[in-house]
Amino acid sequence: MASRRNVVYQADCIEGLKKLDDGVIDLAFADPPFNIKYDYDVYDDNLPADEYLAWCQVWMGEVVRVLKPSGTFWLAIGDEYAAELKVLMQQALGLHCRSWVIWYYTFGVNCKFKFNRSHAHLFHMVKDPKQFTFNDADIRVPSARQLVYADARANPKGRLPDDTWILRPQDLPEGFTPEEDTWYFPRVAGTFKERAGWHGCQMPEQLLGRLIRACSNKGEILLDPFGGSGTTLAVAKKLGRDYIGYELSAEYAENIRRRLKQISVGDPLDGAPEPLVSAPNTANGRRLGENRSGRSRRQKLAADQPELPGLTGAD
Repeated sequence: MASRRNVVYQADCIEGLKKLDDGVIDLAFADPPFNIKYDYDVYDDNLPADEYLAWCQVWMGEVVRVLKPSGTFWLAIGDEYAAELKVLMQQALGLHCRSWVIWYYTFGVNCKFKFNRSHAHLFHMVKDPKQFTFNDADIRVPSARQLVYADARANPKGRLPDDTWILRPQDLPEGFTPEEDTWYFPRVAGTFKERAGWHGCQMPEQLLGRLIRACSNKGEILLDPFGGSGTTLAVAKKLGRDYIGYELSAEYAENIRRRLKQISVGDPLDGAPEPLVSAPNTANGRRLGENRSGRSRRQKLAADQPELPGLTGAD
């Protein structure tokens, strides 16, 4: 491998990836430009559709090449090109789709002539449909049987998250259980403590923590072709994974390096592991399920449950 581990390279990702040997990466996560005219400092996010898709095929092709045969690739993308890129990954690049996750977030984009945007797509792709890493024990969440019904038949280890949530969680206290497949994590707004400050499109650490725990092991190598705010690399470091990152902007790359120097392996992830617990109800401003005494039924039932892997900030 021409590149060293645990380094952020200020480089075009295609040129950087070409320097990597075949089959050396365990997990890749990419949150590329969506081609929606976002104002990046050095990248033109307004390409003709055919040019954008051709560019995506090139960089994704390099990602697939450097992945191990058992490697996993997660792609975050918006509505505009989700369908095209899923087809491209499957038909042109030979990947297999394990999950199509919808990430629902608050603080969405206000729209005038369409329904407001409050989600993004997360494609979970693998090279080999029978040989890949999926650490289900590390990402299980409490089931409704455990937290709502206190059912003795519930699996004490919890259950795997599903992939779709459809309403505002604040207004449906019992409707957003954590075992569904549209994941609710608030978008990292400008007022959030975990906001890095120099990049407008920052993903939540807890969301990335779920992906990294599930699809890699400690000491393995994570690749991020679009470093951005550095969150993916920061979470990888906190969870004991090695990493290789590329970032086109010299300013962003230096900011990422500074961010990584400030954290250590084993540091807790920023953000709430269970964001619904702190989401206020629209009608009365109380926490979900909280009574006037300040103690919720869910909290009461959860008090007797064993701690489940993947629910705390530490790995």
